Amino acid sequence: MTRLVLLALLLALGTRAEAHRLAPSYLELREQAPGVFAVLWRTPQLVARGARLEPVLPCERQGDPSAELAPTALVERSTLVCPGGLVGRELRVEGLAGSGTDAIVRIAFADGREVRSVLGAARPSLRVPARESAFAVAAAYLRLGVEHLASGLDHALFVLGLLALLRGGRPLLLAITAFTLGHSATLAAASLGGVRLPAAPVEIAIAASLVALAAALARPAESPPSRLVRRPVLLPFGFGLLHGLGFAGTLAEAGLPGHALPLALLSFNGGIELGQLAIVALAAPVLALLARAPLPRRGFLCELPATALGGIGVYLALERAAAWLTSLTT
Repeated sequence: MTRLVLLALLLALGTRAEAHRLAPSYLELREQAPGVFAVLWRTPQLVARGARLEPVLPCERQGDPSAELAPTALVERSTLVCPGGLVGRELRVEGLAGSGTDAIVRIAFADGREVRSVLGAARPSLRVPARESAFAVAAAYLRLGVEHLASGLDHALFVLGLLALLRGGRPLLLAITAFTLGHSATLAAASLGGVRLPAAPVEIAIAASLVALAAALARPAESPPSRLVRRPVLLPFGFGLLHGLGFAGTLAEAGLPGHALPLALLSFNGGIELGQLAIVALAAPVLALLARAPLPRRGFLCELPATALGGIGVYLALERAAAWLTSLTT
């Protein structure tokens, strides 16, 4: 019965073929002299098809920019001459709508002040303040966490799959808690520089975890409970570890300063948790309604959600593996 809930939500999410990989672009402006800034623009190679991200700066660039191809991103460097400085001026990143990614902005002034922000499709521009507030940083990364879970097809499906499999109650609470502890642990370890893995294998493993969840969901009702049902912390905790590694690895490659990570990571964790709770809160009433409806408990409709979830997992794993192999051979 609960699988019908997953079916409805899978169909609602099916319009998106791309999963949000959370590989943000990174724009850094470092003041070298009054009004002169070294610009670094790093954009991931893997974005939605047809997307083209481009920073639009408020002043003229000096000379021709240089570009180099890193393993997972294109890195451009240039010099920006901005008489009077950047404070009060607006910069933006074009192409964020539909790109499946965000843009992290860091401005480092010569006197030690720093401004950081996260730009997205809903807020693609920033008017540079004289000083940043801790509240602004926390709010930006909290929003990033919520958006990541809401727009990430693989992550949202994983939470919905857990809801369909565990049917609420203590097992679901344990699973969601294990997921949170998993990504919190690896994000904390990465912020201290203790863990780092390439993003591509982690993303492939995340897609494979959907296949494992689908296999548990596809077991006949009369068969013995799967290990995930008996121990609802194992797979969610592992998935949380993978998710934390993927996001932390992206931040590390983007070059964020170490002193900016704790608040950003804590806020991002909070956003992920809010996103999880929102998904469960939206799906639970539908689940309760269908549980009381006289619907068939066997047949094609009951098997389709597990098949769809597994199919999406296989597709994402193959797509990401192909993109990774292509990047290694070019």
